[in-house]
Amino acid sequence: MSLPAKQPSKKKKRVMLRVIKGGLIPADPWAASELRQKGYKVGDVLGADLSKLRNPKFNGLVHRIGQLCVRNIGEFKYSDAHDVLKRLQLEANIACDEVAIRLPGYGMAFHRVPRSLSFDSMDEGVFHQTAKAFCSYIAETYWSDMDAEQIEEMAESFVDET
Repeated sequence: MSLPAKQPSKKKKRVMLRVIKGGLIPADPWAASELRQKGYKVGDVLGADLSKLRNPKFNGLVHRIGQLCVRNIGEFKYSDAHDVLKRLQLEANIACDEVAIRLPGYGMAFHRVPRSLSFDSMDEGVFHQTAKAFCSYIAETYWSDMDAEQIEEMAESFVDET
C-alpha cells in the first residue's frame, strides 16, 4: 500500500498587528486589507498564534555568525553562511525538532530537523537564545580560546567584505 504524495505546504501569510490599550489593530494598510479579504468582522472571535517580531537591527546577527565561521574556521571554508548555520544547528541540536524513525534491524533512531531561522518564523526571545547557543557551541567546539560573549561581539561587528 502506498501513501499519497505529500502536498507541498503553502506558507500562510502573516498579518501583522499592533498592540493598543486593550487590544490589537492592523499594523498597516496591507494588514487591514488582508483582514477585510478574509471576511473578518467586528465582534468575530479568532484564534491566533502571536509572537513578537524580531528587531530588524539584530535580524542579521545569526547570519553574521555563519559568515564569521566561513571566513575564520577552516572546516567551513568552502561553505556559505546558511549551510554553516544548518550544520551547526544539527551538530549542536540548536533550534531543531527531533523525529523518531524506526529502522528495520536496528530499532529507533532520531533524525534532527533544523527549524527555520527566518525573520518571520522565530520570535525575538527564541532568536536571542538561538544566537547565544550558536556562540556557545562555536566557543566549545571550534574556538576554545574564546568565550561565547567574545564570539557574539565579533559577529555583531563583523562586516563581510566579499
